[in-house]
Amino acid sequence: MTVIEEHGRTDTGPSGADGASRALRKRRTARDRRRSGSPAGRAVRLVLLVLVSAVFLYPFVWLLSASVKPVQEVFDNALVPETFQPGNYTEIWDTFPLLTWLWNSTVITLAAAVAVTVSSGLVAFGFAYFRFPGRNVLFGLVVGTMMLPATVLMVPQYLIWDWLHLSSSQLPLWAPNLFGSAFYIFLLRQFFLGLPRELFDAARVDGASYWTLYWRIAAPLCKPALLVTFVFEIQASWTDLVRPLIYLRDPDLYTVPRGLKAVLDQFGEGGEWRWEIVATASVVVTLPMILVFFFCQRHFTEGIATQGRKG
Repeated sequence: MTVIEEHGRTDTGPSGADGASRALRKRRTARDRRRSGSPAGRAVRLVLLVLVSAVFLYPFVWLLSASVKPVQEVFDNALVPETFQPGNYTEIWDTFPLLTWLWNSTVITLAAAVAVTVSSGLVAFGFAYFRFPGRNVLFGLVVGTMMLPATVLMVPQYLIWDWLHLSSSQLPLWAPNLFGSAFYIFLLRQFFLGLPRELFDAARVDGASYWTLYWRIAAPLCKPALLVTFVFEIQASWTDLVRPLIYLRDPDLYTVPRGLKAVLDQFGEGGEWRWEIVATASVVVTLPMILVFFFCQRHFTEGIATQGRKG
């Protein structure tokens, strides 16, 4: 005979189960009602959401409008152009090797994202799973490297790549990610620590190797965190301008941020003052990131939400 306890009362038999089920449904209904709120509250939240969204969307809408205007109308702040000039896109494609720059950025971005996700995941799993003397001290040193400004490392890194005769190649833009990132190691370690250790102990009893523990158990269970790392690095690598400015000298090796800097030098301030061309190039550079977030949004928000629950 089933015994079900509800609010300190013990009921026996089917009637007790029905009472517990009704009480559970009432609690869920009350909770859903509190979450939904009153119609006035929902209307206020909707208005605030629309206003905040408009604030964030306005710069991109303005940029999109400026990209199809003639030069004399770029700064008139009208979101609907009086003179529609889509030929700006044809001119930018004919003047600069945008397709080459987009391809270079795609290859470098994917290589950097894959490298840092794999390397950081392996290091984070090591810190989370293995117990060894000095583990916390070593992890503290890894995390402490985040306090070093990136500018401090620019000269030593350049000297290393120059000594390797690779300072004019694309390799310095993604190869350092093979050694992991302190921020991503910290992020992924928190996920791995939340996994039940019994899963790994049972797998070890069955003869699983450490690589199997990571690849077959830890990585699938922490897939949202790995996807967040991957998307974060895609965004960081795609928008990086500093390293391409340091290492890339051949226009055929430019990434899109470095190419956009070349467009700005030629058509922006100090050049021909054709800001509609600069706006057009900026739209072309921005659109891939919008598409990446659109397709990865579900996994990205899931990973952030999961991290919030673990924190």
